[in-house]
Amino acid sequence: MYDRFKQLRIERRAGGVLVVTIDNPPTNAITADIHHELPQLFQQVNWDDETRVIVLTGAGTRAFSAGGDFNTLKRGIEKPDPQSFLEGKDLLYALLNVQKPIIARVNGHAIGLGATLALGCDLVYMVETAKIADPHVKIGFVAGDGGALLWPLLIGYSRAKEFLLTGDHLTGEDAARIGLINRAVAAEQLDEVVFAMANRLSSGATKAINWTKTAVNMLLRRQMEGLVEAHLAVEFMSLLTQDHREAVDAALEKREPKFVGR
Repeated sequence: MYDRFKQLRIERRAGGVLVVTIDNPPTNAITADIHHELPQLFQQVNWDDETRVIVLTGAGTRAFSAGGDFNTLKRGIEKPDPQSFLEGKDLLYALLNVQKPIIARVNGHAIGLGATLALGCDLVYMVETAKIADPHVKIGFVAGDGGALLWPLLIGYSRAKEFLLTGDHLTGEDAARIGLINRAVAAEQLDEVVFAMANRLSSGATKAINWTKTAVNMLLRRQMEGLVEAHLAVEFMSLLTQDHREAVDAALEKREPKFVGR
């Protein structure tokens, strides 16, 4: 059923738990292929009667997902494509429209779009020493692919602005303390915590759980429907700036960027 996905590794576990692994080591950066595959997977899961709970994670131990790939960003600068931003909208909608609970197993750093993927899940369990951040501004980019929506809703506007305007990171421990995620644990405890909850949900009253999730997500979906296109539009505008080009070049050349405010 899931054989067509090339950079997502799918594993069925007993009790209706489906483990989806972003498989692009070492950092599990979101390539164009993964950007295509994730919305399709989330839509397909809704029609999978064998799956009751999804666990989303990253391959290895270094990163859940380090967000965008700099080579992909470079190609976007050289040949801007608004379609890729519309695909970003599809990814966000697909994530929120999954009828079944999604648990983020944040096994390593969750950065940029990787953070959005994690925070868009229903429950987030994270290694306490791993880092989570939305550092779009550090590469001259707007946090329009979900960050500007999700962070304020989770931790309040003032606190969210501090992190979104600076791009500063939090450890899993700090993220749990301020309510950005559900819980931070030692690496060796992550699977125990994640799969205990997955098994608990999968053995519960499936329809009641799914419909409760749908009810809770209604407000979030309504806000997204009114804002996401505008957020992605200003992100696309920032793609065209001199500062974004400089930041991507600097990253590929392994040097510090020199921003000029244009």
